[in-house]
Amino acid sequence: MANKKIVPEAKQALNQMKYEIASELGLANYQTADKGNLTARQNGYVGGYMTKRLVEMAERQMSGK
Repeated sequence: MANKKIVPEAKQALNQMKYEIASELGLANYQTADKGNLTARQNGYVGGYMTKRLVEMAERQMSGK
């Protein structure tokens, strides 16, 4: 199931979230940056914070808040 989108319609929203998080982490121009020139730590932070935020959103939705 490698990188298969379960909800393809969410791709644009996820990309927007990724760019917002990268900006918050101080990674300017992440959208156009060559990701191969970024460190694994920098790229990992973006993915990690995305996961954290998505889990928080799901928890809020499940709790009814």
